[in-house]
Amino acid sequence: MLDARGDHACCDRCASTGAAARIARRRLLKAAVFRPADSGAGTEARPHARSGQRSSPGPPGSRLDSAAGPPPGRAQAGFATSGELPRAVTGTVIDVSPHFLAVSHGAGQERFALTPDAAAWRGRPLDPAAVRPGDQVVVRLHKTARGVADRIWANIGRVTGTILERSADGLLVDEGKTRKRQFVAIPTRAFGRIQVRFPNLEPGYLIDVIGLRRGGVLEGLVPATSQPAYRVDQIPAPALVSGHVPDAISGSATWHEPIDEPPGILGLAYPAIDPAVPCAEGTGVPANIRLPYLSIGSVLLVRNDCTGSSCALPVTSCAAVGRLFNDRCVTCGTSPRSRVADLTQASFVALGGELERGCFNATITIGG
Repeated sequence: MLDARGDHACCDRCASTGAAARIARRRLLKAAVFRPADSGAGTEARPHARSGQRSSPGPPGSRLDSAAGPPPGRAQAGFATSGELPRAVTGTVIDVSPHFLAVSHGAGQERFALTPDAAAWRGRPLDPAAVRPGDQVVVRLHKTARGVADRIWANIGRVTGTILERSADGLLVDEGKTRKRQFVAIPTRAFGRIQVRFPNLEPGYLIDVIGLRRGGVLEGLVPATSQPAYRVDQIPAPALVSGHVPDAISGSATWHEPIDEPPGILGLAYPAIDPAVPCAEGTGVPANIRLPYLSIGSVLLVRNDCTGSSCALPVTSCAAVGRLFNDRCVTCGTSPRSRVADLTQASFVALGGELERGCFNATITIGG
């Protein structure tokens, strides 16, 4: 329910402190009885996403590979190399204990060990053992030990688009022509946190929030970015570009829910699809930045500039809504421009992104 009566910050901080202490105690207990198998330095760590079926090598554009290393000057800073890319699994929790997580998906069931350092998120950080059977999860596996879960996100969702209506119960949001309208309910405890970043929760303004998916409703808990100051019908014209368009472009990489695509698909939505190949979202959507035109199926090498991880991904759809934002990602410094790629959940997680943070600074190279 929309309500501007405070954020209960003190209570939240106390609860978070207590939860953190309990998680620390559980990890100490697990550490005393569990040691993950050491896969050794030579263990293969090539990632793949699983949901519905195991991914095969497939075409070059769908491969998570190690074609590019970390950005210049970052190796000595402790950034991961692309050969250390973790893997991503999506599915439904069928069983969980302090030491393992069992997930069901279209290819069957898989069981993953939980190390003392494993972490989970379901609206807030929590111990992995607190994830519940029936939860829809995205799991990032340990980068060196197969069968070991590193990070778990349960029932996480995201709504990005234009506010159509505001009521006492929440917000009705338009995510584009190819997606159903989404309803966002903002609880009292999260209202202040979200309105700091999104002061105009009124029709015509953009919103981008992350929270818990409860059926057809998103419980908005975390602002994914900062709200542009303009209304959608007043987007400023992008600056003209002169000279050669560079092959490598740096900006912000975001993620979207797999509402109209298989949950484990590897790929991305691109904000500038060639008008000669009509985008389902339409070609009349205004843009706040200029990018080179690409077609569906084009291959981009996407690098997480915060970790140095990279992979070649195909353009699977158009990101028309992303064209409306002029925000910047500040995960590791400030991105030089706004959204250049909208990744699937599996791709975002496999590249080392943290879903609850909403974005990472990225560099895309045309042609992979």
